[in-house]
Amino acid sequence: MAFSADPIPTPAASAAGRPVVFYVLLFLAGMVALWAVLCGISHKSPDLDNMEELVWASSFEWGYYKHPPVPAWFMYGLASVFGKPIWLTFLAGQLFSALALWFVWKLGCEFTTPRRALIAMLLVSVTAYFSVRATMYNHNSVQMWSIVASTWLYYRALRYGRASDWLWLGAACGMAFITKYSALIQFAAFFLFFLRQGHWRDRAALRGVPLALLTFLLVIAPHVYWLFQHAFEPLHYADESIVPGGDPQFSVMSDIWGFLTTQLGRLSPMLVAWIALYAWNRRAASKTAKTSAPTAAGAAAPRYAQELSAWDRSFLLIVGIGPVVLTVLVSGALGTRLGSSWASTFFVLFGFYAYWWLRGDEHAMLRRTAIVIVAIQMLMAVGYAIGRGPLAYYTGRKTDSTYPGKQISLQMQDIWHQYVPGAPLTLVVADTWLGGNIAVHVRPSANVFIDGSLRESPWLKSSDPTRCGALVAYSTADHSSGPSPAVRRLYEQAPYKGVLQQRWSTQKSPMIVVHWGIIPPQPDCPARPAH
Repeated sequence: MAFSADPIPTPAASAAGRPVVFYVLLFLAGMVALWAVLCGISHKSPDLDNMEELVWASSFEWGYYKHPPVPAWFMYGLASVFGKPIWLTFLAGQLFSALALWFVWKLGCEFTTPRRALIAMLLVSVTAYFSVRATMYNHNSVQMWSIVASTWLYYRALRYGRASDWLWLGAACGMAFITKYSALIQFAAFFLFFLRQGHWRDRAALRGVPLALLTFLLVIAPHVYWLFQHAFEPLHYADESIVPGGDPQFSVMSDIWGFLTTQLGRLSPMLVAWIALYAWNRRAASKTAKTSAPTAAGAAAPRYAQELSAWDRSFLLIVGIGPVVLTVLVSGALGTRLGSSWASTFFVLFGFYAYWWLRGDEHAMLRRTAIVIVAIQMLMAVGYAIGRGPLAYYTGRKTDSTYPGKQISLQMQDIWHQYVPGAPLTLVVADTWLGGNIAVHVRPSANVFIDGSLRESPWLKSSDPTRCGALVAYSTADHSSGPSPAVRRLYEQAPYKGVLQQRWSTQKSPMIVVHWGIIPPQPDCPARPAH
């Protein structure tokens, strides 16, 4: 039989729950607009990960040489509608952050009131992974919605035992897995809770697990087939990312310490919100005590966590804290590296941990929480936009956000048309960063031949993609350490060569030196399709 908890109000049937949905959607829409607009205005170029996804969005593939495909799928769909403006990556990242927060609220509504669920959602929204780092459209930020959706569906599957919840759970887990393989660590936390609560003795759960496994396998099957066809390339990349490789400077303990302190910093806005709420509540309680006569009912109200069932508290603690604990233990045991951004999905339930000290009227608590969180969100968004925009520009800092991608692209297009008049620029041979910054500003669109590698550029179906001409470019002033052997070879073959110099921002900023070569179209180049 399915799990049975202490009776709680059913939020879906509560009249008080209906208006809360409006405030949830209002906050999420405001958050998306705030961050996307400010970043779109302040950034001249996106972060490297954003640019990589824009480049990969040139075609729909079942996998890419570095990662599973889901983020590129979504960007491919968005780019088909909007093209490839850099602001699209900021908007997309924030949309997925908002979707993840929606599922945080939906999960909270399963075991507490909609207002208290909104309090938890608001608190976790100011952690770096839901705010600042959600402007970075990559596999970590895109995975958050499917991890939280999986957590919500896992709760529902265990609690209600319905086949539909188990089927949807498998589908959500499949999407999380083919977004980034690190979803396995969350699945491990699910498994620990399954064992800890004895659900392996529950017939309903044992019938549901195969259903979830079925839809999980159906969702990931095309990607698994692709992996077999491509020698499991993303797994090799993942292995190279976590293995120290004999680095004599690498220390497991210092790496773990750096990982944990970085996470503390990224959680710090939520901790600030907790402190502000605690102080506000103390002051409000003190005023109430001075103006109200003591009564027999004047004992302190129970904390919100005390009103949850023991099963719910266990779920929040094991499923919520499990991923970070398991990651640290596995890294320590195997001696592997820890990337700080890998923890993007590890703290999605941490807003609920305020329940262990929050108490009192939920209307007043929600109002105070909303005021604190909106203030922090606005301060963070404005500060981030100023710091990454005009402040970085006028101080000459070398940042992705101030990279003059559009200026370089326009100059490269002028040079192209000088040597190849009348022929469109359709291909840029370069690394992802430089090639992407040139290609996204070309109209009509141009593709990037990443490092001259067909393996890394699956959207190029021809065995000789340069037949219709190509701009070859490389620079060592940005993310690249120099041209790949294939780029160098094509550069040497180019009949026209030159050097472009461009300041990063102001006169005191670094000089960007771009070496370019032009390969004209061959006589047998097929006509470019009309747009």
